Amino acid sequence: MKNKNKWIAALAALSFIFVGNVSAQSVQPSEKDMYLALDTIKLEDVVVSSLKIDKKLAQTPANLSIVNSLDYKRNSSFTTADILSKEPGIAMSSDGMWSKGLNVRGLGEDRMVTLIDGNRVETATDLTASLSMIDVNDIERVEVIKGAQSVLYGSGAMGGIVNVITKDGYFADKAYVHGSLLGGYNTVNNSHSEYLSVMTGAKRWYLKLNASYAQADDVMTPEGLLENSSFKSNNLSAKLGIKPFKNHVFKFQFQRNWSNDVGIPGGAAFAPKATADYKDIGRMLFDASYEIRNITDKFTSLKLSAYSQEIVRNVEMRPNSQTVETMPNGSTKITTPQLVTPNGIHKTKGAQLQGVWDFSDNNTLIAGIDVWRRDVETTRTKYVNVTVLKPNGDTAMVNHVERHETPIPNSSFTSAGVFVQDEMRLLNDKLILNIGGRLDGIIVENEECHDVDYIIQNGNVNNNPAGQRITFEANKTTDITWSANAGAIYEIAKNTDVVLNLARSYRAPSLEERFKYIDLGAYVQLGNQDLKPEDGYFADLGLRYWGDRLQVEGSAFVNRITNMIVDAPGEFIYNTTDGTTDTLPALIASNVSKALLYGFEVDGSWMFARNFFADFSGSYTVGRDTENDTYLPLIPPFSARLGVTYNNPKYGAASLSLLAASKQEKIADGEIPTDGYCRLDFSINSKVFSFGRCGLQLFGGVDNITNTAYVNHLSTNRGDIRFEPGRNFYIRANFTF
Repeated sequence: MKNKNKWIAALAALSFIFVGNVSAQSVQPSEKDMYLALDTIKLEDVVVSSLKIDKKLAQTPANLSIVNSLDYKRNSSFTTADILSKEPGIAMSSDGMWSKGLNVRGLGEDRMVTLIDGNRVETATDLTASLSMIDVNDIERVEVIKGAQSVLYGSGAMGGIVNVITKDGYFADKAYVHGSLLGGYNTVNNSHSEYLSVMTGAKRWYLKLNASYAQADDVMTPEGLLENSSFKSNNLSAKLGIKPFKNHVFKFQFQRNWSNDVGIPGGAAFAPKATADYKDIGRMLFDASYEIRNITDKFTSLKLSAYSQEIVRNVEMRPNSQTVETMPNGSTKITTPQLVTPNGIHKTKGAQLQGVWDFSDNNTLIAGIDVWRRDVETTRTKYVNVTVLKPNGDTAMVNHVERHETPIPNSSFTSAGVFVQDEMRLLNDKLILNIGGRLDGIIVENEECHDVDYIIQNGNVNNNPAGQRITFEANKTTDITWSANAGAIYEIAKNTDVVLNLARSYRAPSLEERFKYIDLGAYVQLGNQDLKPEDGYFADLGLRYWGDRLQVEGSAFVNRITNMIVDAPGEFIYNTTDGTTDTLPALIASNVSKALLYGFEVDGSWMFARNFFADFSGSYTVGRDTENDTYLPLIPPFSARLGVTYNNPKYGAASLSLLAASKQEKIADGEIPTDGYCRLDFSINSKVFSFGRCGLQLFGGVDNITNTAYVNHLSTNRGDIRFEPGRNFYIRANFTF
């Protein structure tokens, strides 16, 4: 352990010497690019689109991390989150090999907005999985904005934005047909994946089709097999683009991502010994947009877009537990839960109308209307055997019970907002100012809900079980909330900027926080229909430099959240269907806390010799509940990365990187401290071998070369430590035609 701590200290020192946030991999290669020479990368060449319009990263005051398709090809890339977690300020949460999510600067997915091609992914649960329902082989790039962005994206964007942009076709002067076949294999879980993409197009149209399949067995860790971590998945998507008139562009896409038999080794919603699987978990997306460009000299763009996205979750949970109770007459009652099947359908539909005005060469205004609605339908069936034994041990009776429940009532969350953001370039572009604001109205509606709908015992249906509780009355609530932001970039010297970002953000309570009902026996976890929105106040100050051989950035941030929603002890006062009132101890979602998160990030890249590059990063976050003077849960430890890459366009590239994290002891009540660790990875890729119009590129590498046994702190929220994967050899081949 002492040697590990020395490595961590050394990495920390290197990270402080070099301060940066734009690595040598933050460029965005197009589908036609088969190889990227790293020495051509410059900050001013990188274009991002998550701020509603395409703009150069050098002119963006927000703190961003960008990962592109080449990064996913070079690495083992089990899910979208695996590669993003190597970026400073971004950590990965996990409920198994497939089910993974992100934590940005100490805030999880419930306080971020996840987008797929600009469309919201709304599915808040106790299990992470939003970023697992995306085909990593079809990713063009992922843009992560670290910091509050409610002005542009509304409720939930307190911690940032994760925008996954998938590959697209393109218009061309001459008709074309291109394709790509990508396959890979990983030894750590005997997984394989295959991806086929074909695109064709001409001057006024294009069409892109792709399909993929992946399968994995249980993953091997240095401490043994992680049981129930296998999965299967398949994906289909299509994109169509049409130019019906000059300066008019119509786009349509369909995505279907489906997984079966996905093992969940554990989760916060389950008992420690329980096992669970997603028998089916899938996402279907339809979206379309119509944009008119260059309407006038001043009115440069008007775009209308709409989407419909449905996420289906069908879970089977085996409690693997038993309750034994001695009755007053001396008999024994044994209750054995057999199976629990929570199922949910999450539907999100939305539309946006956005305009862009260039009032002058130095002033750009974005304004729009954003409307979206989320509908939730859930069911849960509990299959239980109840056996009664006589005092002499003989069986008196066996009851087979099915308890049918609606854990979250049929409910909807509707948000409608208007937003505006103005960018001004002053002092001969030495100073760039961004100022924006947003006003939202939110309507939440729900049907009446009971703790149990009906019970089937030994084949007999009881639609009015005794003591049936009304958990939530039918209701409709409204909220009006606002957000604002101000950002600035000031050039203090050539290629050197000071960046400041200030924001007021908000998060309206989710349907789960308002309406959840989880029966834990002695008490329940209960939602609260009267919750207020959380308010966030965010500041980020950074310094960045980009030169021909060195690119570096450092930033410090603070994020204060009021009206923070936590589960607080209380009493559940409920009405029964027979007209009586009673109470039950409960953990009730309440606005009773205040949070303060602060920290820093450093990142950069350095070409220290011809064809040789070093990249380095480090990040640290502290999260405190200031109301109760305790640490917040699920805060990642200090982490750092140091890598060296040799890149020669004639042959290919090879990289060696060291990842490290410190011990995390600043934890909330009930959490488990985790030790620090160091992990060594290696990757290599060839140049593109050309065969006429075809090309072949090979990738490979080794993750966790030393087979180090370590724990990701954000995977301990289930109360059960899970070791991360052990040594993994991987290979991938990309054939283009």
